[in-house]
Amino acid sequence: MKAAPAFAAALLAAAHLSGAAGAAPAGELEPYQMVRSLQHVQDRVATGDHAALPIQRRLLEMIDRRLRTAIAAELMQPVNVQAMLIYAMSGGNPATLQSILERLHLGERDGRIAAGIIGYLNGGTRSAAAALKPIEPMREPAEIGAFLALLKGSLTSLEDPRSALGLFDQARLLSPGTLVEEAALRRSVALAATTGDSGRFVQAAGQYVRGYIRSPYASQFADAFVSGVVTLHDTVDLDAVEAVAAFMNPEQRKVVYLRIARRAAIDGLVELSNFAAAKAAAIDVPTEEPQDPRLLLYSSLTGVASEPAETIRARLAGIDRGKLSDGDRKLLEAVLAVSDEIVGKPAPQKPAATKAAKPPAAEGTAQISAPAELAEPDPDIPVAAAVADQEPTMPPVSDMPRAVEAPTPAPAPTMAAEAPATAVAPEEPADPTLAEGRKRLAEIDALLAGATD
Repeated sequence: MKAAPAFAAALLAAAHLSGAAGAAPAGELEPYQMVRSLQHVQDRVATGDHAALPIQRRLLEMIDRRLRTAIAAELMQPVNVQAMLIYAMSGGNPATLQSILERLHLGERDGRIAAGIIGYLNGGTRSAAAALKPIEPMREPAEIGAFLALLKGSLTSLEDPRSALGLFDQARLLSPGTLVEEAALRRSVALAATTGDSGRFVQAAGQYVRGYIRSPYASQFADAFVSGVVTLHDTVDLDAVEAVAAFMNPEQRKVVYLRIARRAAIDGLVELSNFAAAKAAAIDVPTEEPQDPRLLLYSSLTGVASEPAETIRARLAGIDRGKLSDGDRKLLEAVLAVSDEIVGKPAPQKPAATKAAKPPAAEGTAQISAPAELAEPDPDIPVAAAVADQEPTMPPVSDMPRAVEAPTPAPAPTMAAEAPATAVAPEEPADPTLAEGRKRLAEIDALLAGATD
């Protein structure tokens, strides 16, 4: 609660500015004072105070107006120069910074930083990286150095993710407990998965949920966490994954496990999907439904190869399609089609055709392959609603680099992609049970081919 006085000061400043805006310019406060108020508010947002979001938006608008009307002599004061740069990296308007630079003559250091920020915000990543290359965040004042480390880390993440992780660590060291640290941790989760570092992935995820799970940007963390668990399925410790999820509330935890189950089922990761589905089923979240239809669908998908087709078909037939998203409805229809193929009577074949097994596509299974829409995130899995009450409409620096966001970890290969080429037309075994099993697996591979979440 030690931040309460600072937050109270920020609220008073915002209230003062709001009252003065209608009568006179907000000249009573210096730009650096206004930016400090903005930072206090944003730090409260990072730790879950969603009531501060409207204040953040209001302050950004007022700072923008204040900077545009300030005289050059005022803006050239070192504290205001730094405030102007921090404002731009905190969700400010890059056009405002550009217009100010046309009126000022900054030194080489400040000019480089300003050029890097503008290039970054406008999508000029190469020019931004070149401008900021000689800038060492750890040698700068902590207040601006943290932002610069986050900025450079985002620029570096595409080409050198390991170096980017080091820069994100610098950002956290320079600005603990702030929105900058929240963004650095969130991006570290995605990058650790990209580099295959399951230990670092779990560590960053654990640090995030302990400090920032109530952040309005936690839905983006959930995206990175789910994707990372699936990507690192071969090496990630599932007990550690469970320990991370334990810091979420029951609804958040169930949503995350459902998403992992769905992704893993589509990618053919039966063990991971079963793990996540079982964890989701064990969470008691009040609902009018006797059983979550998504959970029933995902667990049934992983059991297609092992359970009797009639059992799977009967279970799926009872799912209410109206309670599924478009993507999950298509997935349900595809699985039902496979089940129909398995339980239905085989079409008569000509003697010549029975001498050599046909590939699945020739038998008609290509028409029930998972549709392309299944690659899109499920809109009916309310991660944003479960993890946060409200998405900010004016994102701060944590979401500033839309063109240079940390790369999304590559999806794990599907079962079809992992299957050897000779598996397309295998030799028919003499044992009818083995033959039926091979046919079923081939149809499942066709269903899952190319589908990711």
